[in-house]
Amino acid sequence: MSNSSGRLIVVSGPTAAGKSTLWRRLVTFPGVRFSVSATTRPPRAGEVDGRDYHFVSAERFATMIDGGELLEHALVHGRHYGTPRRAVEENLAAGFDVVLEIDVQGATQLQDCSLPMVSVFVAPPSIDVLRERLGRRGTEDPVEMERRLSVVAKEMEHARHYHHVVINDDLERMVAEVVQLLGLQTAVEEEE
Repeated sequence: MSNSSGRLIVVSGPTAAGKSTLWRRLVTFPGVRFSVSATTRPPRAGEVDGRDYHFVSAERFATMIDGGELLEHALVHGRHYGTPRRAVEENLAAGFDVVLEIDVQGATQLQDCSLPMVSVFVAPPSIDVLRERLGRRGTEDPVEMERRLSVVAKEMEHARHYHHVVINDDLERMVAEVVQLLGLQTAVEEEE
C-alpha cells in the first residue's frame, strides 16, 4: 500500500471519455482499490452484480439514501447512481487509495467531505470523437446516445473544479499522465 491512510481518487468526465478504461488501469497498481457503485440501471451485457455495479431497485436505493449508506448519489441519464460508504471508509482506513468513477454531480457532493481526495476529469479531444466512441461501444440506441451527448457541454463546464484535467486523445499517454499525477508506483518500484 502506498499511504498510511488512503485517499479518494475521483474520476469523472463525459460518457465514453475513457473513465472506465482509466480506473481499470489504476486498480492494477498496488494499494489501489475500486469502489463499486450502486445503480438502479439494469446490467449491460457482460456486467456482473457486485463487480461492475451493485444493481439495486429504486426502493433499495432510496433506503440507502435515507440510511446514510451513500457518500454521494446522483440522478444521471435517468438512473440513480451512488457510492456505498462502508467499503470506501474501510479501504481508506486500511491505507488503500480508492478509485471512484462518478458523475460531476457526485464529485461536487464530495468536495465538501472530510476525506482526503484528488480528482481527475477525463475530457475527450472533441464531441465528434465522443460520438464515434459511443457508436463503437454499441451499448446505447440512437435516442440514448443523443441523450447522453446532450449533457456533455454541461459536464465539461465542471472540469475547472477538478484537481487535474486530462485529455484522452491517446489512451496510453493519458493513463501515464494520470499515474504520474497521482504518484502511483508499480510493485517493483516500491520494493527498490
